Amino acid sequence: MTMPTVEALPEKLLTLLSYDASSPLIFSSGLFLFLFAGFLLLYGMFRRAPMARIVYVILFSLYFYYKSSGIYFLLLIFAATSDFLIARVMARTESRARRRWLVALSVAVNLGMLGYFKYTNFLIEIANQMFGQGFLQFRNIFLPVGISFFVFQSMSYTIDVYRRQLQPLTNWLDYLFYLSFFPQLVAGPIVRAHDFIPQIRQNPVVVTREMFGTGVFLILTGLFKKAIISDYISLNFVDRIFDEPLLYSGFECLAGIYGYALQIYCDFSGYSDMAIGIALLLGFRFPKNFDAPYKSATITEFWRRWHISLSSWLRDYLYISLGGNRKGRLRTYVNLLLTMLLGGLWHGAAVRFILWGALHGAALALHKVWLRVVPGAKAAGAQMHGWSRVLGMLLTFHLVCFGWLMFRAESMQTVGLMLHQIFHNFHAAMIPQVISGYAGVFALIAAGYLLHLLPARVDAATQRLVTYAPLVLQVLMAAAMIWCVMQIKSSDIQPFIYFQF
Repeated sequence: MTMPTVEALPEKLLTLLSYDASSPLIFSSGLFLFLFAGFLLLYGMFRRAPMARIVYVILFSLYFYYKSSGIYFLLLIFAATSDFLIARVMARTESRARRRWLVALSVAVNLGMLGYFKYTNFLIEIANQMFGQGFLQFRNIFLPVGISFFVFQSMSYTIDVYRRQLQPLTNWLDYLFYLSFFPQLVAGPIVRAHDFIPQIRQNPVVVTREMFGTGVFLILTGLFKKAIISDYISLNFVDRIFDEPLLYSGFECLAGIYGYALQIYCDFSGYSDMAIGIALLLGFRFPKNFDAPYKSATITEFWRRWHISLSSWLRDYLYISLGGNRKGRLRTYVNLLLTMLLGGLWHGAAVRFILWGALHGAALALHKVWLRVVPGAKAAGAQMHGWSRVLGMLLTFHLVCFGWLMFRAESMQTVGLMLHQIFHNFHAAMIPQVISGYAGVFALIAAGYLLHLLPARVDAATQRLVTYAPLVLQVLMAAAMIWCVMQIKSSDIQPFIYFQF
């Protein structure tokens, strides 16, 4: 009996199994929903079999990453192997100097991978500008999806072992499971080992009604944010403005910046919501990654609410390592600036990201000065009252939006052009015409900000309503959401913004 040839396999199956950089697995895509449904059917069989469950989830996670980055999934395996072994040796080493060398080796390996794939081209461009075009002709042509996230996650593990805050794992598969777990693999949240590792070998896997309902709610809200609000306003308005700002009035450019502020929030928090929700359906809990950041009344509060897993990582492993606030006021301000500069560089190898980080670092330092010299100054909006809180929210939001302008623009020339249009060609008389011409876009922007600014108790009540609704009603809500997505989505799948980081 002869085995069928590869050519005899159905073409659709080959497409499903093959790697295609242009079509990674996106949570909001039909392909992912199909694969995840099949994954869940088998996952339930391993409820009381931890080892089989670990292997099964690892294989699916590696396939998930392969669909996004091809053969570079081996980088993930390499990082897991390297840091697992380093941590094991470190735990058995009493010499503080040797342990310091070992953690330095881990950091060097991780940052070496990150530096090569993410910053090679940037450094080559600088060298060519200094020594003449053609001085260096080599270029890195591929950036593995989400490499910044799993590198930071792995570094936090070895640093915690070095600090004696965490006992190292004894099973390599457990560590590979932790590093590759697909819900948070390519765009966060950056899950700490001490939060996640105790959950790996739970037996049996327990998914309570509250966990299941909350997971459904988060997946639906994440899908709404990403596939309905973010994708629609991006494709139909924001991208056009940033691509050709001189073709649009100052009002349109300003609306484009406000639109991008909502787009990146809905895109990234939508991914985080879906990641947390999917993990809950599998019996795992992730920490919250966003907490209504545009309600912030100070820049310090903003960074307590925006991308919480990254800001806390930068605080615990960079800011504190630099000395934090333990070495005097001036050193504190310098440490804040350096931390945010490196945070900006983490997002990408470009001047605009460095300037974005510098803006936030300077703003955080100035806010610390403000708290020290102004009697009654507060660190967060919850401590303020009335108009002082409203004014703080407006100032903070516009500071953040100015940062988003640099973050999104392809060059500083685009930043200059958009600011020129806003301050010199605003054309207020055109506002009604612009709004009517982009009625759907402005309606979604208004709805997005309105929902974002609703009191927390309203969001909590809505979550409880969905969480404890009958299963039939939850299925109907999911079907309605999928139908809405299908009605307004474009023909092309829009990757999550943070995939590039």
